[in-house]
Formats: sequence, structure tokens, C-alpha cells
Amino acid sequence: MKNSGKEERIFMRIQKHRKQNWKNLCSKKGISLSSLIINSVENRIFDDERRKILAFIEKQDNIFVRIENNINQVAKIANAQKFIKSEALKGFNEKLKTITELKEKQNEIFIKIYSLIARKT
Repeated sequence: MKNSGKEERIFMRIQKHRKQNWKNLCSKKGISLSSLIINSVENRIFDDERRKILAFIEKQDNIFVRIENNINQVAKIANAQKFIKSEALKGFNEKLKTITELKEKQNEIFIKIYSLIARKT
């Protein structure tokens, strides 16, 4: 959202212990008190939650990269030996199918997450 003018201050009266609780929450989340209040009022996703989501996506992507590397290694061995047992090939194909299904589900989830992030920012 573009800043379209001079920022204004809002003064609030709250109990001292409540303010301290809010500050403690902000400290745990790694966000500012202003961010907590604005994002809560505007029903937007918090910065710390956005960071967690992006870290989760990156972790998932890294897992699939490792799996894809393992698939490539199996293919390399099969090509070098010019032979692979039919049972091993069947098992490999089943695992490959499972990976493909999981990747499709992951992509659907990511699309939903991105749309949520886009709406709440």
C-alpha cells in the first residue's frame, strides 16, 4: 500500500499492564507495536506470520529438490548399468507417482497461501 500523505498520530489510553503485554507479544513476534495494532485493525497478516509462511515454502521446496536429486541418481545408476529389476522399477514408478501427486497438492496449497498473503497485505 502506498503512503499517500503525511502520517498521523493516534493517542490511546490503555492500562499499563495491557500495554506491556502487547509489547511482550510484539517482542516475541519480532514486530512493532504499530504493526500489531494496524494489522489487527485492518485484518492483515502479521509480518512474522508472512516470514514463517515464506520459510515453510522454502523448506518444502528444498525437500522436493532433494527428492528430485535422488530420482536423478537412480536414473543415472539405471542408465550406467543398462539394467534395472522390474520390481525396483515398479517401486520407483509408484514412488514417483506419489511425489508427483504431493507436488501438485503442494502447489495448490501455495496458490492459496499466496492469494491470502496478497489479500492481507
